[in-house]
Amino acid sequence: MNNSELIPMLEAVLFAMGEPIEIERLCVALELDEIVVSDALAKLQEKYEDDTCGICLLKLDNKYQICTKQKFADSIRSVIEVKKNAPLSQAAFEVLAIIAYNQPVTKAFVEQIRGVDCSGVISSLCQKSLIEERGRLDLPGRPLIYGTTAEFLRCFCISSLDELPPLPENKSEQAASTESESEEDNSKVNFSEIQ
Repeated sequence: MNNSELIPMLEAVLFAMGEPIEIERLCVALELDEIVVSDALAKLQEKYEDDTCGICLLKLDNKYQICTKQKFADSIRSVIEVKKNAPLSQAAFEVLAIIAYNQPVTKAFVEQIRGVDCSGVISSLCQKSLIEERGRLDLPGRPLIYGTTAEFLRCFCISSLDELPPLPENKSEQAASTESESEEDNSKVNFSEIQ
C-alpha cells in the first residue's frame, strides 16, 4: 500500500475513532509495519500544520488523535453552546412523548409508532440528556431500551412521571364513548318515564 492510499485511510480511521488510538493497534488492524505507519502519520501531521486546516494530529505518548486546533476553541465552544440550547424540533417532541409515556421502549417501538427512522432524533435526545439507555431487551439482537432522565423532569418542571398530563383520547374512541353515554342517558330517561 502506498502513502497516497495509506494517509487518507489513517485519517478516516482516526476521525472515526474520536479518541486517542495506539500506533500498535493501527499497525495490527492495517497489517502494516510500525515504521510505515509512523511515516504516514508524520506526513498527515505535516499536512494539518497548514493554516488552511482547522484540525491537527496530536501525538500523545504512543497514541494519535485528530482534534481541532486550539485557536478555534472559543468558536467551537460558542457553536456547541448554541446547539445545546437549541429548541427541540417537532420530531424530537414526538419521540420524547412516546418514550416518556411508554418507557422503557426500544427504537423500533418508537419508529413503529411514528412510521419513520428515529435514529438521529434519539441520538440528539441522548446528547441533550433528556433520555438515556436503560439496558437491553432479552430478545434476538438484544435491542437497547430507552427511558427519560432526571434532566427531562427538570426541563419540564415535574418531579415525577406521574405528573405528566393525561394523553388525549382518540377522536373516534371519544365519539363512540359520547354516543354510548348519550344512549345510556336516554335509556335512563326512558326507564324513569316507564316507572
